[in-house]
Amino acid sequence: VQLQAYGGGLVQAGGSLRLSCVASGGTFSDADMAWYRQDPGKGRDLVALITSSGRPNYADSVKGRFSISRDNNKNTVFLQMDGLKPEDTVVYYCNWHHIDWTDDPPRKYEYEYWGQGTQVTVSS
Repeated sequence: VQLQAYGGGLVQAGGSLRLSCVASGGTFSDADMAWYRQDPGKGRDLVALITSSGRPNYADSVKGRFSISRDNNKNTVFLQMDGLKPEDTVVYYCNWHHIDWTDDPPRKYEYEYWGQGTQVTVSS
């Protein structure tokens, strides 16, 4: 699976950006897709996730401002970011996650892939 993220850029505080992540390979509709962000020197934090069934979840810091969606026909996940703040300045990464289970023998297979990251910069 390969993930190509784009849509980052420079925007003024209060502005909007829309990130896109296109997946190739694998069965996109089976995967939970997510956006993470990472400050330099720190770990990646979950921003928003959308399950394979289309249920979204958000970090408290972005609730009411960001919206995640997916288009399974285009193998693409989106992150609409409105009301951007300077503290949203960071690199954003898209993530693919999928778990397969077998019964005999009982076994879990976990798959996870990352996109290359796209920089979002919000000026005050």
